[in-house]
Amino acid sequence: MMNASVERALDAPVVVGVDGSGPSLRALDWAADEAVARGLPLRVVYACLWKRYEDAALARDIGRPGTLPLAQDVVGAAAQRARDRHPGLRVNADMVFEEPEYALLREGRSAAALVVGSRGRGGIAEMLLGSVSLAVAARADCPVIVLRAGPNDRAALAARGHVVVGVGEDTKSAAVRFAVEEARRRGVPLDAVRAWRCPAHERTDHPLLAGEPARLHEERAAQDLEAALRDVPDDVVVRRRTVEGHARQVLVDASHGAGLLVVGAARREGHFGPQLGSVAHAALHRSGCPVAVVPHDA
Repeated sequence: MMNASVERALDAPVVVGVDGSGPSLRALDWAADEAVARGLPLRVVYACLWKRYEDAALARDIGRPGTLPLAQDVVGAAAQRARDRHPGLRVNADMVFEEPEYALLREGRSAAALVVGSRGRGGIAEMLLGSVSLAVAARADCPVIVLRAGPNDRAALAARGHVVVGVGEDTKSAAVRFAVEEARRRGVPLDAVRAWRCPAHERTDHPLLAGEPARLHEERAAQDLEAALRDVPDDVVVRRRTVEGHARQVLVDASHGAGLLVVGAARREGHFGPQLGSVAHAALHRSGCPVAVVPHDA
């Protein structure tokens, strides 16, 4: 099975899935910026089972408002949009007549990262995560960045913010390494957050022992943070935080005002269904900024 430990080619592209909708155009812009920051090519993929496009979001770029554009018009306009945004960026574009989920998962096997947008069409619906985005984040072999923007395009505004990463018990976390590199490329601080909880059965009302179990759990969380961050380069500003509470809620809270939230997701050998834990699932549905899901071996 291909997994997160597979070494990527040095020029592996940043891949973005487009469908011409507003959310996918934001994902396209994000992916183009990411490719430039990494010095990598951009691959634009439009996957569908139909030869004609059913939405008018790209009509202005295509130049034929009021018509039903062909699939090649959509992917061509998307590629040109990326080139206009970053002249000199190497852009490869392709259309695939198959289910988007399967096409993007296949693309992820040789990608440096996959970028996708939510599939809502404005208003509250745009805040909901689409099934394709969720499936790709749950099963891709490479990091997946999911943009969830509201009507005011918070994703574009947040892109300049700091990077948040959830730190668990794994002291060699792929998510931490990814977050460190993202913060370094952007020149922004890294907020490393370790959530901890004191189980109810360990608490005591004895006045001489009050707070002792909680203190031990907090100290262990601080030790996990130090172990996970020991190899961070000196040029990355790291802000360490231990917070009592459920990890999923702690990270959602930390995402507000951030430019990117990074979480890990285990990939289990021989498991072909969705592989998202409760923390990554909550982040994808409730984060206040774009989310990067970084796979790691279970």
